[in-house]
Amino acid sequence: MASFWTGKRVRLRGIEPDDWSAFMRFAEDEERLGDLLNPPRSAEGFRAWAKEQAAAKPDGDCFQLAIEDVDTGKIAGAVGSHHADPRAGWFEYGVTIGAEHRRKGYAAEAAVMLLRFMFAERRYHKCGARIFAHNETSLTLQRRLGFIEEGRLRDHVFFAGQHHDLVMMGILADEFAQLHSTSE
Repeated sequence: MASFWTGKRVRLRGIEPDDWSAFMRFAEDEERLGDLLNPPRSAEGFRAWAKEQAAAKPDGDCFQLAIEDVDTGKIAGAVGSHHADPRAGWFEYGVTIGAEHRRKGYAAEAAVMLLRFMFAERRYHKCGARIFAHNETSLTLQRRLGFIEEGRLRDHVFFAGQHHDLVMMGILADEFAQLHSTSE
């Protein structure tokens, strides 16, 4: 049997200390896209973060994984679950892809693997995603995955000198199962 965590294009794996430079590039890419603006971090700061992530134990069902290109072994991005509430049966997830790896299907494949794990193995009922309203690429990805817009928080986040809307999206386990069979 092939690994649950390996698909056609990507393999999801734990973050390793040597991954720090890829995560530094992802942070730079996100800033160029107009996402949240953070103070610059040093290379040593990214090294320390990656080393900490590599040694960290999962926080319940909250974790972050590296997305690795199956063919090249290079890190293409990261995907993770956060804000998990096992009692109520919901969690949120996020995905980021490095600029040179975008539009190759990595985000969708990684998201489907993560969602399949959380719905089928961890038995969650619902997944949510928070997307900046100006990020049409992410909104399109979520819709393609089967997420539905559940609401919009007006002027909810502040960055780049102004307030922006945040789109709340969600998908239920049965909706996901109907759209994404295990034979994909």
